[in-house]
Amino acid sequence: MTLTATEEKTIRNGAAPHSDTATPISEPTPANSLTHSTQPTTPANAPLTPEAFNALAARITLNLERVIKGKGESIRLLIIALLAGGHALLEDVPGTGKTTLAKSLARSIEGTFRRIQFTPDLLPADITGSSYYRPQEGLFEFREGPVFSNVLLADEINRTSPRTQSALLEVMSENQVTVEGMRRDLPQPFFVVATQNPSEHAGTYPLPEAQLDRFALRITLGYPDLESEVEILYSQNIRHPFESLESVTTTEDLIRLQETVKTVRVERAVAEYIVRIVEGTRGDGRLRMGLSPRGSLMLYRTSQARALLEGRDYVTPDDVRAMAVPVLSHRIQMETKAKYGGLLPEHIIEELLTKTPVPR
Repeated sequence: MTLTATEEKTIRNGAAPHSDTATPISEPTPANSLTHSTQPTTPANAPLTPEAFNALAARITLNLERVIKGKGESIRLLIIALLAGGHALLEDVPGTGKTTLAKSLARSIEGTFRRIQFTPDLLPADITGSSYYRPQEGLFEFREGPVFSNVLLADEINRTSPRTQSALLEVMSENQVTVEGMRRDLPQPFFVVATQNPSEHAGTYPLPEAQLDRFALRITLGYPDLESEVEILYSQNIRHPFESLESVTTTEDLIRLQETVKTVRVERAVAEYIVRIVEGTRGDGRLRMGLSPRGSLMLYRTSQARALLEGRDYVTPDDVRAMAVPVLSHRIQMETKAKYGGLLPEHIIEELLTKTPVPR
């Protein structure tokens, strides 16, 4: 098979090549595609041991910490979101390293990186891509948008209209783009890092519940402490550390890490514990609506990822409790009285963790 120039470039950038031929959306899905594969497991896709998993994940983490100083916990949460197959929402003031963190992650995994600066005049086609006419050949050709990448930075996502924000819904949920009735798969792995400034509201459009629900985690970097900020000054004295950053793994290895996460054992009692926490939001009068099953699933998956980072192949209630606030707090919408009474979503999740019996 002869590769096109685009496919060769994609392989060099570390992403799996994808076909230029789109799949019509009207095509039925084959029945056997919904069943689990019966092919024998090969060494290339076999789950990693907790030790091998940790060795790979540690390489990525240490590489990011070379650039982002003093933010070990935030980096750890970002890695968990990536390993769980989700997406991350970074909320913080400008200048705390959100963009640099996303770029460093893409370089660490030899992935392609694209950035979208969200503005009020941005259109959905600017994100997903569109067809343009080639008069020499007399045909239309699809030009891929920036979503065709491994790591996508959606910078200041709340500065564009809801219509444009909604262009990411299909992308984040199904890893595909549908344009002009044709379905196109995105490169794998695919990871969205969106940023927004929570303290500035002029000229912004709050993310709707459906959009917020697509993010696995909400992460805050915060200001560095004194020692870390001094280290930042010295580390950029001659050039930025990002300029000398090298990859430490590949996108193929990352896919294997994500598949290994799915093999982590979760006892039924722990799974019921997750559901009880989520159910607690559905009858709370302080909330406009409770958490959806997507919230349960993401708490389940991120707990699996955390367990592996802790060196275990099984989930404990401590994993669930550690992930509950960053996974669930951005998904709940509070009633006006509770919101302006000083109550935060994090307080409600922490209260639920206190009330919900922990399995033994």
